Amino acid sequence: MAKDPQFTGAKSHLEMGSLEGRAVLQLEDENLVNSKNNDRRTSSMDATPQISVFDADADDVSCKCMWNNLVRQMQIVLFSKKLNMLIPCGPLAILVDELTDHHGWIFFLSLLGIIPLAERLGWATEQLAFYTGPTVGGLLNATFGNATELIISMYALRRGMIRVVQQSLLGSILSNTLLVLGCAFFGGGLVHSSKDQVFDKGNAVMNSGLLLMAVMGLLFPAVLHFTHTEVHFGKSELALSRFSSCVMLVAYGAYLFYQLTSQNSLYMPIAEEEGENDGGADEEEAPEISKWGSIVWLSILTLWIAVLSEYLVNAIEGASVAMSIPVSFISVILLPIVGNAAEHAGAVMFAVKDKLDISLGVAIGSSTQIAMFGIPFCVVVGWIMGRPMDLNFQLFETATLFMSVLVVAFMLQDGTSNYFKGLMLLLCYLIVAASFFVHIDPESIQDKPKKP
Repeated sequence: MAKDPQFTGAKSHLEMGSLEGRAVLQLEDENLVNSKNNDRRTSSMDATPQISVFDADADDVSCKCMWNNLVRQMQIVLFSKKLNMLIPCGPLAILVDELTDHHGWIFFLSLLGIIPLAERLGWATEQLAFYTGPTVGGLLNATFGNATELIISMYALRRGMIRVVQQSLLGSILSNTLLVLGCAFFGGGLVHSSKDQVFDKGNAVMNSGLLLMAVMGLLFPAVLHFTHTEVHFGKSELALSRFSSCVMLVAYGAYLFYQLTSQNSLYMPIAEEEGENDGGADEEEAPEISKWGSIVWLSILTLWIAVLSEYLVNAIEGASVAMSIPVSFISVILLPIVGNAAEHAGAVMFAVKDKLDISLGVAIGSSTQIAMFGIPFCVVVGWIMGRPMDLNFQLFETATLFMSVLVVAFMLQDGTSNYFKGLMLLLCYLIVAASFFVHIDPESIQDKPKKP
């Protein structure tokens, strides 16, 4: 069958038309794709500066958040307590020292300036304790609670004021065991007068034993000195003190290891009692600042206390002459009261809340740390510095410490407390304070009576 040429031409024309149409369609598709790619490139180019603007806004927001957080922490740390109104006394003491020579005012202003710093130091330690657990937190409270006394002791030791070091550390033990614990027993007993408050007798007896061990370490060098039975006069006493200090430090290290590893930790009752609190109490005891914020503020407060302690120590002797107060009274009574401000307030507050185990951990735990770590540590540091710091605290001071520890040990042996026990401890502290007010330290020139 023959094909029609017209039909064949039409078909060829249709095929050519279809091919041209396809080419046109492909060209249009390519143009469409290219235009889309160009639009994407243009949109990406246009979006690039918008992303940088967003990044800048994010940086501004983060900076504002950091600034607001810093302002909030400063308000909490520096302006949340009425006691912080005394903080300007510190810079004022430095100003008075630079412009005048009134040692009485310098001492008084430095003393007032350290009081709120010591309280804030204890508060910052409690904030850090929220992130470390009850056992480590309790040890941190005891350690930084005594930081003020240790800083003052280091400055006094560097200046060769060994008697000030001895008497201030002795006064810290007396203040914690008699004044702080007495106020806690008295305040808690008045609020809960219908019952006897109960605490963990085992931990209290263990701390009393450590205090008696510290008394033994202080007693033997004093007896050796006053009985004149040294093998090498003036050397055996110092050698015995340094050996006993090393033994006491080892004993305190073993005590810390026991506290950190034993299930019957001194601070475990804290966790148990806190677990029994209701939800409102838990919200009330939530941390107010972050972990790193607590560490930063601990460093700042410790540094500022160290600065003021130097001015305080330098003005002690001049203040004693200006105010006609014995150096022994300033060292044993006034300095420890300032250093123990945080423990004093905290122990009474917890006793009022019927958390007596925490009060004992603060008061007796702090005394144990000063007796078993603070005093031997100063002896070893004096050894390194070439200062003849020893454990001979003189007969009067050693006898005072021995009787005070005995009284406290008898008060703690039954595991209960009431306001009458607190009143007895407070009256004992008044007797001790009056004794040091009329006591003449034979090694202090400022306390010697003037010849007529």
